[in-house]
Amino acid sequence: MCGRMAVTVPPDAMAQLFAARPDNDLPKVPNYNVCPTDQVHIVTADGSGGRRLRSMRWGFIPRWYKKPSDGPLLINARAETIAKLPAFGDAARTRRGLIVASGFYEWTKDAQGGRDPWYIFAKSSEPLAFAAIWQDWQAGEEGVMSTCAIVTTAANQPMQSIHHRMPVIVNQADWPLWLGEAGKGAARLMCPAAKDLLAWHRVDRAVNSNRAKGAALIQPLAPQDGGR
Repeated sequence: MCGRMAVTVPPDAMAQLFAARPDNDLPKVPNYNVCPTDQVHIVTADGSGGRRLRSMRWGFIPRWYKKPSDGPLLINARAETIAKLPAFGDAARTRRGLIVASGFYEWTKDAQGGRDPWYIFAKSSEPLAFAAIWQDWQAGEEGVMSTCAIVTTAANQPMQSIHHRMPVIVNQADWPLWLGEAGKGAARLMCPAAKDLLAWHRVDRAVNSNRAKGAALIQPLAPQDGGR
Protein backbone atom coordinates (compact mmCIF):
# COMPACT_ATOMS: atom_id res chain seq x y z
CA MET A 1 0.00 0.00 0.00
CA CYS A 2 1.01 3.61 -0.46
CA GLY A 3 -1.11 6.22 1.29
CA ARG A 4 1.19 9.22 1.65
CA MET A 5 4.21 10.58 -0.23
CA ALA A 6 6.65 13.48 -0.50
CA VAL A 7 7.60 15.44 -3.61
CA THR A 8 10.59 17.78 -3.64
CA VAL A 9 11.62 17.67 -7.31
CA PRO A 10 10.96 20.95 -9.18
CA PRO A 11 8.53 20.48 -12.09
CA ASP A 12 11.08 21.67 -14.65
CA ALA A 13 13.50 18.99 -13.43
CA MET A 14 10.72 16.40 -13.66
CA ALA A 15 9.92 17.48 -17.20
CA GLN A 16 13.56 17.20 -18.21
CA LEU A 17 14.05 13.82 -16.54
CA PHE A 18 10.98 12.29 -18.19
CA ALA A 19 11.31 14.21 -21.48
CA ALA A 20 7.76 15.45 -20.95
CA ARG A 21 5.92 18.66 -21.77
CA PRO A 22 4.75 20.22 -18.48
CA ASP A 23 1.21 21.50 -18.07
CA ASN A 24 0.63 24.91 -16.52
CA ASP A 25 -1.43 23.78 -13.51
CA LEU A 26 1.07 21.47 -11.78
CA PRO A 27 0.97 21.10 -7.98
CA LYS A 28 3.33 23.26 -5.97
CA VAL A 29 6.54 21.73 -4.64
CA PRO A 30 8.06 20.92 -2.28
CA ASN A 31 5.23 19.06 -0.57
CA TYR A 32 6.37 16.73 2.19
CA ASN A 33 2.91 15.37 2.95
CA VAL A 34 0.97 14.56 -0.22
CA CYS A 35 -2.29 12.92 0.84
CA PRO A 36 -5.11 11.07 -0.94
CA THR A 37 -7.34 13.41 -3.01
CA ASP A 38 -4.42 15.86 -3.37
CA GLN A 39 -3.14 16.66 -6.83
CA VAL A 40 -0.04 14.70 -7.87
CA HIS A 41 2.49 14.91 -10.70
CA ILE A 42 1.99 12.21 -13.30
CA VAL A 43 3.66 11.55 -16.66
CA THR A 44 1.48 10.15 -19.45
CA ALA A 45 1.81 9.57 -23.17
CA ASP A 46 0.27 12.51 -25.02
CA GLY A 47 -1.14 10.48 -27.92
CA SER A 48 1.18 11.95 -30.52
CA GLY A 49 4.45 10.27 -29.64
CA GLY A 50 5.40 12.62 -26.80
CA ARG A 51 4.80 12.80 -23.07
CA ARG A 52 2.90 15.16 -20.77
CA LEU A 53 3.67 16.02 -17.16
CA ARG A 54 0.20 16.51 -15.73
CA SER A 55 -1.69 17.19 -12.52
CA MET A 56 -4.25 14.59 -11.40
CA ARG A 57 -6.33 13.86 -8.33
CA TRP A 58 -4.86 11.00 -6.32
CA GLY A 59 -7.94 8.83 -6.01
CA PHE A 60 -9.19 6.98 -9.09
CA ILE A 61 -12.91 7.53 -9.81
CA PRO A 62 -14.69 4.80 -11.83
CA ARG A 63 -16.88 6.00 -14.65
CA TRP A 64 -20.10 4.86 -12.98
CA TYR A 65 -19.62 6.98 -9.85
CA LYS A 66 -22.16 9.81 -9.80
CA LYS A 67 -19.98 11.73 -7.34
CA PRO A 68 -16.47 11.12 -6.00
CA SER A 69 -17.81 9.76 -2.70
CA ASP A 70 -20.10 7.14 -4.28
CA GLY A 71 -17.73 4.32 -3.28
CA PRO A 72 -14.34 3.56 -1.74
CA LEU A 73 -11.47 6.00 -2.23
CA LEU A 74 -9.33 4.12 -4.76
CA ILE A 75 -5.79 5.40 -4.21
CA ASN A 76 -4.14 2.03 -4.91
CA ALA A 77 -4.75 -0.75 -7.44
CA ARG A 78 -3.40 -4.22 -6.68
CA ALA A 79 -1.21 -5.61 -9.46
CA GLU A 80 -2.58 -9.10 -8.89
CA THR A 81 -6.17 -8.13 -9.73
CA ILE A 82 -5.90 -4.89 -11.71
CA ALA A 83 -6.69 -6.45 -15.09
CA LYS A 84 -9.78 -8.28 -13.80
CA LEU A 85 -11.60 -5.51 -11.94
CA PRO A 86 -14.19 -3.47 -13.86
CA ALA A 87 -12.96 -0.26 -12.22
CA PHE A 88 -9.37 -0.71 -13.37
CA GLY A 89 -9.18 -3.13 -16.31
CA ASP A 90 -9.54 -0.69 -19.19
CA ALA A 91 -7.17 1.84 -17.62
CA ALA A 92 -4.57 -0.88 -17.00
CA ARG A 93 -4.61 -1.69 -20.71
CA THR A 94 -4.78 1.79 -22.20
CA ARG A 95 -4.19 4.56 -19.62
CA ARG A 96 -0.99 4.05 -17.68
CA GLY A 97 1.19 6.75 -16.17
CA LEU A 98 4.14 7.37 -13.87
CA ILE A 99 3.57 9.27 -10.63
CA VAL A 100 6.70 11.18 -9.60
CA ALA A 101 7.70 11.14 -5.93
CA SER A 102 10.79 11.73 -3.83
CA GLY A 103 9.69 9.13 -1.29
CA PHE A 104 6.69 7.68 0.51
CA TYR A 105 5.57 6.82 4.02
CA GLU A 106 4.53 3.59 5.69
CA TRP A 107 3.67 2.83 9.31
CA THR A 108 4.43 0.17 11.89
CA LYS A 109 2.89 -0.18 15.37
CA ASP A 110 4.72 -0.05 18.66
CA ALA A 111 3.94 -2.22 21.69
CA GLN A 112 1.20 0.18 22.78
CA GLY A 113 -0.44 0.27 19.35
CA GLY A 114 0.96 3.68 18.41
CA ARG A 115 1.62 4.31 14.72
CA ASP A 116 5.30 4.87 13.94
CA PRO A 117 5.94 6.45 10.50
CA TRP A 118 8.84 5.56 8.21
CA TYR A 119 10.07 7.57 5.25
CA ILE A 120 11.12 5.38 2.30
CA PHE A 121 13.23 6.67 -0.59
CA ALA A 122 15.73 5.61 -3.25
CA LYS A 123 19.23 4.96 -1.92
CA SER A 124 20.50 7.02 -4.84
CA SER A 125 18.25 9.96 -3.76
CA GLU A 126 16.83 10.00 -7.30
CA PRO A 127 13.09 10.50 -7.88
CA LEU A 128 10.84 7.44 -7.84
CA ALA A 129 8.43 6.65 -10.67
CA PHE A 130 5.38 4.79 -9.37
CA ALA A 131 3.36 2.76 -11.85
CA ALA A 132 -0.10 4.30 -12.07
CA ILE A 133 -3.36 4.10 -13.95
CA TRP A 134 -5.55 7.08 -14.70
CA GLN A 135 -9.03 8.03 -15.81
CA ASP A 136 -10.92 11.16 -16.78
CA TRP A 137 -14.17 11.32 -14.83
CA GLN A 138 -17.08 13.52 -15.83
CA ALA A 139 -17.66 15.85 -12.90
CA GLY A 140 -21.12 17.12 -13.88
CA GLU A 141 -21.27 20.81 -14.67
CA GLU A 142 -17.71 21.16 -13.35
CA GLY A 143 -16.36 19.37 -16.43
CA VAL A 144 -13.79 16.59 -16.45
CA MET A 145 -11.67 15.54 -13.46
CA SER A 146 -8.48 13.58 -14.17
CA THR A 147 -7.87 10.94 -11.49
CA CYS A 148 -5.26 8.27 -10.82
CA ALA A 149 -4.21 5.39 -8.57
CA ILE A 150 -0.84 3.86 -7.73
CA VAL A 151 -0.29 0.23 -8.68
CA THR A 152 0.93 -1.83 -5.72
CA THR A 153 2.46 -5.28 -5.36
CA ALA A 154 3.79 -7.58 -2.64
CA ALA A 155 6.69 -6.03 -0.74
CA ASN A 156 10.20 -7.20 -1.49
CA GLN A 157 12.03 -9.01 1.32
CA PRO A 158 13.67 -5.93 2.93
CA MET A 159 10.41 -3.92 2.84
CA GLN A 160 8.46 -6.68 4.56
CA SER A 161 9.80 -5.45 7.89
CA ILE A 162 7.79 -2.26 7.34
CA HIS A 163 4.74 -3.33 5.30
CA HIS A 164 3.52 -6.28 3.25
CA ARG A 165 2.76 -4.12 0.19
CA MET A 166 4.73 -1.55 -1.80
CA PRO A 167 4.24 0.64 -4.88
CA VAL A 168 5.34 -0.78 -8.21
CA ILE A 169 8.45 1.29 -9.00
CA VAL A 170 9.31 1.46 -12.70
CA ASN A 171 12.97 1.69 -13.70
CA GLN A 172 13.90 4.37 -16.22
CA ALA A 173 14.69 1.82 -18.92
CA ASP A 174 11.14 0.52 -18.62
CA TRP A 175 9.29 3.85 -18.72
CA PRO A 176 8.50 3.51 -22.47
CA LEU A 177 6.98 0.06 -21.95
CA TRP A 178 4.80 1.14 -19.03
CA LEU A 179 3.62 4.25 -20.89
CA GLY A 180 2.65 2.17 -23.93
CA GLU A 181 5.38 3.57 -26.16
CA ALA A 182 7.23 0.26 -26.59
CA GLY A 183 4.46 -2.16 -27.45
CA LYS A 184 2.84 -4.74 -25.21
CA GLY A 185 4.15 -6.56 -22.18
CA ALA A 186 3.81 -3.94 -19.41
CA ALA A 187 2.28 -6.55 -17.08
CA ARG A 188 5.73 -7.99 -16.44
CA LEU A 189 6.75 -4.73 -14.77
CA MET A 190 4.20 -5.14 -11.96
CA CYS A 191 6.61 -6.79 -9.55
CA PRO A 192 8.49 -5.84 -6.36
CA ALA A 193 11.41 -3.44 -6.64
CA ALA A 194 15.00 -4.68 -6.52
CA LYS A 195 16.09 -5.46 -2.96
CA ASP A 196 18.82 -2.82 -3.00
CA LEU A 197 16.77 0.07 -4.44
CA LEU A 198 15.27 1.61 -1.30
CA ALA A 199 16.34 2.91 2.09
CA TRP A 200 14.22 4.14 5.00
CA HIS A 201 14.32 5.73 8.42
CA ARG A 202 11.91 6.52 11.23
CA VAL A 203 10.41 9.99 11.19
CA ASP A 204 8.45 11.98 13.72
CA ARG A 205 4.80 11.14 14.35
CA ALA A 206 3.91 14.66 13.27
CA VAL A 207 3.37 13.25 9.77
CA ASN A 208 0.50 11.14 11.13
CA SER A 209 -1.59 14.28 10.66
CA ASN A 210 -2.56 15.04 7.08
CA ARG A 211 -2.26 18.74 7.98
CA ALA A 212 1.44 18.54 8.84
CA LYS A 213 3.85 20.43 6.59
CA GLY A 214 7.53 21.13 6.18
CA ALA A 215 10.87 19.48 5.48
CA ALA A 216 11.17 18.24 9.07
CA LEU A 217 8.61 15.55 8.23
CA ILE A 218 11.17 13.49 6.27
CA GLN A 219 14.11 13.99 8.64
CA PRO A 220 15.38 10.96 10.59
CA LEU A 221 14.07 10.71 14.11
CA ALA A 222 16.79 11.36 16.66
CA PRO A 223 17.55 8.28 18.82
CA GLN A 224 16.46 10.07 21.99
CA ASP A 225 13.09 10.79 20.38
CA GLY A 226 12.38 7.16 19.54
CA GLY A 227 9.24 7.04 21.66
CA ARG A 228 7.49 10.04 20.13
